[in-house]
Amino acid sequence: MKNHVDLHMHSTYSDDGEFTPTELVHQCKTAGVRTMSITDHDSARGNAEARAEAEKLGINYISGIEIDCRFNGINLHLLGYGFNDSSSDFITLEEHILSGERNASRERLELTRKLGFCISETELNAISNIDDGTGIWTGEVFAELLLEKQEYLDNEHLLPYRTDGSRADNPFVNFYWDYYAQGKPCYVEVDFPTLKDAVALVRDNGGKAVLAHPGNNLKGRLELFDEIVKAGIDGVEVFCSYHDEKTAQYFYEQAQKHSLLITCGSDYHGKTKPSVKLGETGCWIDSQQIESQFCPSACPCS
Repeated sequence: MKNHVDLHMHSTYSDDGEFTPTELVHQCKTAGVRTMSITDHDSARGNAEARAEAEKLGINYISGIEIDCRFNGINLHLLGYGFNDSSSDFITLEEHILSGERNASRERLELTRKLGFCISETELNAISNIDDGTGIWTGEVFAELLLEKQEYLDNEHLLPYRTDGSRADNPFVNFYWDYYAQGKPCYVEVDFPTLKDAVALVRDNGGKAVLAHPGNNLKGRLELFDEIVKAGIDGVEVFCSYHDEKTAQYFYEQAQKHSLLITCGSDYHGKTKPSVKLGETGCWIDSQQIESQFCPSACPCS
């Protein structure tokens, strides 16, 4: 079944997205996506540009964001949809997160150097999306730089991420998950909002709060899902590039059990996740079931 909905993708307003909002809208048109949302990390600034371009191309656009947050000591991602993206609340959120990420980036650099790598701030800034002179470097930025450096072609830390390596399908983001994610050697804690506060931010601005790719963030901790539902989420991303069919089925049943919205998204970034294609969400239910949750009276699917 061809799916026409993709509600999870990242533009250059994210620190790890490759394409502008306008470019993503045109890619969605080419891919046959008729309902889309750009969900940049902790930023709502790309929505206005995307909405204007989507209107020109006849694509239904839903405002989106992906908020880093914490729940019971676990880092989670919360998707927000259909909110007032011009609200100053989202500027406040973005500035707070960026401040924390700048400080964390310096600590990441020192931890990366302790692995035996010699890299500079100048090199990192040259490939970072956020080029404001202060430097924000994600695990994906470190991966891109290190994998390009000729002196590290045979480095044991990097071999799994090179061609034919066990982690070569999405080398940049896999390097992030293996070295910079929570509990890994180069992890640095950032002061993210609580899940409850993130949900309130979205809902207070007229939106719906949806838990992103829970099969990934709750791996081995599925018993927490019922508690997360009690925190006030409106929906769950059942279908995504992180979920196999069994995982999607589990969260589909959970969504029905708790009367939650069901969403689907590729989590497309471009070069950060080369194996993830726009519009490929693994969704096996009718697209209109998802579209009707957000645009029941004016949906292009009819």
